[in-house]
Amino acid sequence: MPKFVAQVVDSTGRVSKQSVEAGSIQQAAALFRSQFPRVGKIKRSSINLNNINLLPFLDRNFGNISIKDKALFSRQFSVMINAGVTIVRCLNILQEQCTNNKLKRVLRDVTAEVQEGNNLADSMKKHPQCFDELYVSMVEAGESGGVLDEVLERLSNLYEDMAKLRNQIISALAYPLVVLIIAILAFFGMTIFLVPTFAKIFEQIHATLPPLTQFMVFLSEVLRSWLIIIPIAIILAILFLLVSYYKTPMGRRQIDLFKLKMPLFGNLNQKSSIALFSRILGTLLKSGVPILQSLDIVSKTLGNRVIADAVQNAKSDIQQGGEISLALQKARVFPPMSIQMINVGEETGELDAMLMKIADFYEDEVAQAVKALTSLIEPLLIVFVATIVGTILLAMYMPLFSIYDKLG
Repeated sequence: MPKFVAQVVDSTGRVSKQSVEAGSIQQAAALFRSQFPRVGKIKRSSINLNNINLLPFLDRNFGNISIKDKALFSRQFSVMINAGVTIVRCLNILQEQCTNNKLKRVLRDVTAEVQEGNNLADSMKKHPQCFDELYVSMVEAGESGGVLDEVLERLSNLYEDMAKLRNQIISALAYPLVVLIIAILAFFGMTIFLVPTFAKIFEQIHATLPPLTQFMVFLSEVLRSWLIIIPIAIILAILFLLVSYYKTPMGRRQIDLFKLKMPLFGNLNQKSSIALFSRILGTLLKSGVPILQSLDIVSKTLGNRVIADAVQNAKSDIQQGGEISLALQKARVFPPMSIQMINVGEETGELDAMLMKIADFYEDEVAQAVKALTSLIEPLLIVFVATIVGTILLAMYMPLFSIYDKLG
């Protein structure tokens, strides 16, 4: 996200140069005016090569605030509030202990806002890059209900569960991805460096090359010449078109629908999305956030457009007096069991508790699906890698076998 700078005057009359991250200059202006009474000319920050971190992966404070940072912050905040420590003192302590530079700066601003008499939720709302609508809405409900410590504890549990769910998905995708990359590197390495060595030997002994060997020699020559630019350009063009298409409403819906129905991973994507939906909605309702506002927040939090649209349609039906279970059933993306459990929760008045049970169930299902997927993919990947390496070796040794036969 681009950075914008401006000369500002704070409430004490002190002039300083401040910067914010925003999607446009209009958003930057709104952020500046929400924090300072007087704002000068806003400019987009130019890139200073001296300030560029060439190795961001070595800096644990690089990038946005992670889910773990939010969970730890919420847990510590909850414990101190429960112990009777004032909000301002909590924020000061958390700011001093914080190891994430970005969160540290935000907490400094939030502390100043609270000291001036603003609500905690309103102060956090001015920093959407750190405290999203989900976080702010729950804090607002906790402040109004006098149960801020309980809400912060629920937020901590929520982010911990989200981190656990994400790690399960990553573990399911990481192994096949790493093996696939190794297989591709092995293929290119053998084709570029091993095949030419054998090709020179075959040329010196005037060996007759079988079709498979001829193809591998030809492929090696292509990979070592400028012709390799053509397939690379085609692949990059396809990726660019897919990314551009995904940015359109129709494209995102079609690709997200494919994610739910794709072989092997579709079932995993669906279960993880349902678990995330149930966990967030259940936490919001349990914290006292109204159901319509909760559904709106959930639809913005979910990463899958198909399920987000189903949630928005459910919100429209509820506004007209309908039931959430019947509205979600129309989308045909929620499993029948989850619909039935939501229906029971509505009838008994325990929707929040039922949603948490649904989340627990589908998180366990995700864990089982990850184990099953790993056990299924592992032998397939081994066969795939063995086939690639074996094909290249066979192509190189077939002419030698024919030569040995002739000599014999």
